[in-house]
Amino acid sequence: MTTTNQESVSRNQQGSIDKQRFTTKLTGVIAGGMFIDGYILGVVGTVIAAITVDLDMSLFWEGLIGASALVGIFIGGPLGGWLADRLGRKPLFAIDLAIFIFGSVLQFFVDSAWQLFIVRLLMGIAIGADYSVGWPLLSEFSPRRLRGKLLAFCEVAWYVGFMFAFVVGYVMTTAFSVDWRIILGTSTIPAVILFLARLGMPESPRWLMNKGRTDEATEIAHAYLEDPTDVLDITNEETRKGTFAMLFSPAYRRATLFVSVFWFCCVAPYFAIATFAASVLSDYGLGDGLIGAIGVNGLALVGVVVSVLLIERIGRRKLTIPQQWVCAVVLLIIGLWTSAPPALVLICFLVFAFANAMCTALTGVYPGEIFPTEIRGLGTGFATAFSRIGAGLGTFLLPWSMHNLGAGVTMLIAAGICVVGAAVSQVLAPETMGRNLSETSAPRS
Repeated sequence: MTTTNQESVSRNQQGSIDKQRFTTKLTGVIAGGMFIDGYILGVVGTVIAAITVDLDMSLFWEGLIGASALVGIFIGGPLGGWLADRLGRKPLFAIDLAIFIFGSVLQFFVDSAWQLFIVRLLMGIAIGADYSVGWPLLSEFSPRRLRGKLLAFCEVAWYVGFMFAFVVGYVMTTAFSVDWRIILGTSTIPAVILFLARLGMPESPRWLMNKGRTDEATEIAHAYLEDPTDVLDITNEETRKGTFAMLFSPAYRRATLFVSVFWFCCVAPYFAIATFAASVLSDYGLGDGLIGAIGVNGLALVGVVVSVLLIERIGRRKLTIPQQWVCAVVLLIIGLWTSAPPALVLICFLVFAFANAMCTALTGVYPGEIFPTEIRGLGTGFATAFSRIGAGLGTFLLPWSMHNLGAGVTMLIAAGICVVGAAVSQVLAPETMGRNLSETSAPRS
């Protein structure tokens, strides 16, 4: 081999390594946003009792504080998606995190329930926008052979954040008796680190191509996309303006219905149970509920890791449908057998957490794959918002339902929600494994 050929091969190898490093970094900074989301939603569950006593809150305010960030995500998801489709992924990628940091710092200074609600609402808006920017951006840069795995990995980060929040909250409340404001404000630390890591990220080549900026799109695609077929696939992008109405057009209404209902039914029972896991498990006679809550969330983390490992081997549908039926069955057992031994109840909750997490991993995969570039952010944002209706209602209503309807009826309602999700997924969930984005997001009637 001549010196010139050796240099060419060396450059190609280095270029491939650089692209892989970029993909790894991009996945990390997007997963970091999911970690923060899980963290702020989990940490409030460890201090909600202290907040209730300190601020003399009613059950109404207790549920509202627990759901405040979810309400914010409901607002921020569609808004961030709309802006990301109009202005680009890159600018929103840093702006939303800056807003989050501002709100996170304000948590140190709140002294009333309404102030805490407003601050966490603002943080939720930023996180909702991050969903609508991060997942589309990652799907548009990921090689098709790894796209599902990388998108699902972001859910791993969410569960790590959620579980880590319980660990931090438990240690800080029991070992050091730290004020709840400081515990909530610890979310500032990872947010600042993540903000700095996101600086300098490139714009999505698919978004640029969709806007008719062909030269820029081609340059970025050749510089950052690992798979040559993905570079070629961006030429299939059409210069077309996306609208909200497209989500409900004959071409995409099935996608919108499936993603929204599936996501809603995955998170509604999980958020309700996991956010108040400590008190729920205590009500079932399991002693120190906080320890059990950490176990439930820990097994959920294992479940989503399993999905990450299997998604590019067995496909999307096999990780989406059966697990929802399992969740329905175990919650039905808890709801009907109200006098079940505490050990059996704990086992059922653990099985629910594991199976629910496996299918929830797909909630981050499907939106980035089945919506086209011009509405990928908006579609992700709409599905995010719809899912947070379920998560917010579950979190807000669970304390009331446990108190007024009883644990049995509450679990039966949760089981019914799982049945709806499983049935809709059975009919509408597509298989997108190994296909280019132009194929997975093709219109369907």
